[in-house]
Parts: sequence; C-alpha cells; structure tokens
Amino acid sequence: MKKRMIGILLVLVLTLCLCACGGNKAPTYTEPGQKLRHTEITIRDYGTIKVELDEGVAPITVENFVDLAKKGFYNGLTFHRIIDGFMIQGGDPQGDGFGGSGKMIKGEFADNGINNPISHVKGVISMARGDGFDSGSSQFFITVADSLFLDGHYAAFGRVTEGVEIAEQIARDAKPVDDNGTIPPEAQPVIESIVITD
Repeated sequence: MKKRMIGILLVLVLTLCLCACGGNKAPTYTEPGQKLRHTEITIRDYGTIKVELDEGVAPITVENFVDLAKKGFYNGLTFHRIIDGFMIQGGDPQGDGFGGSGKMIKGEFADNGINNPISHVKGVISMARGDGFDSGSSQFFITVADSLFLDGHYAAFGRVTEGVEIAEQIARDAKPVDDNGTIPPEAQPVIESIVITD
C-alpha cells in the first residue's frame, strides 16, 4: 500500500512538472492564423536563401518588402554592411548605407508602440533603419547569430527557412574596413534576385 501511494505521488509530481514546463514554453515562431509569404534571395557565387515572411506580425514591413521585390528593386543590389557573428545587411541602391527606395515606412516594433513578438535569433530577417523609428525603407538584414539586444528596437519580419549557412558563409568571407562592417563596393556580395514565391 505504501509503495503504491509513493508511486501515485511520483506520477502526480511528474505530471505537475510537465504541466508547469509546458506553461513556460516559448511560443513557436509561426502561430496559427498568421499570414505567411515566402521569398528566395539569390546571391551571386553563394546560392539561394529561402525566407518566410510573417505578414501577420509585420504587415507594413512585409508589404513594403514584397512590393519592392516584385518591382525588381533589389535585383543587382548588394550586401554593403557585414559583421561576422552578427548580421549581413543589404538592399541599399547606393551601396553605402545611406540609400533607400524613396519611401519610408512605420517601424513595427515595441519602441514605436507596435507589438512584434519575433525575436532576433539567428536567421531572422529584419528592417534596417536610421535614427528615426519610421525611417526604414529598403534596407534589411539577416542575423547570423542570436542578437536579442535588437528586440523591440527593429522590425523583425520573418526568418530563414533554408540556407542560413549561406548567410553565415557571406559573413565569414567578408573583410570589412571598419568596426561598422563597411564592405568596399568591389567586394560587396551581389543580390542577383529576390523573388516572391507566394
């Protein structure tokens, strides 16, 4: 009888532990009901990175990115800022970090009053911006390492589903000329195309 009671108590304790652990589990990236788009970013001499865009979380940012991609805006542009162990940044028509599409969009992140639960873990795509919260335009970056210090300050809008190793290789190969990750124009990896697949 005593052994049976101990057995029942152990089962109850294990059940409570499992329930408690489940309650604290981080939410999965893709929540039910979110609208997802998909894109393929092909980089010359490296290959194609497949990305899932989360329109349910960042509709303005995704719409802007999709519109520019469909117009062919990104084709032939480069990754001009690369920091190994952090991120690769591209989408600037000037190739120096100061260009854009001519249109700025609202920053979809907590500092700007927008709930955005996407954390800047490795492989997340996010919108680059200037000092202003609503200064994002065409530049984006892909993290090659967890960079949670960006959470709440930048509009993450999707994640790499295939080819994160390509982004990592680009970061490893880069030879920036300063601590800001500036890549000389002749050494900037070229975005051959960004295609929206659905």
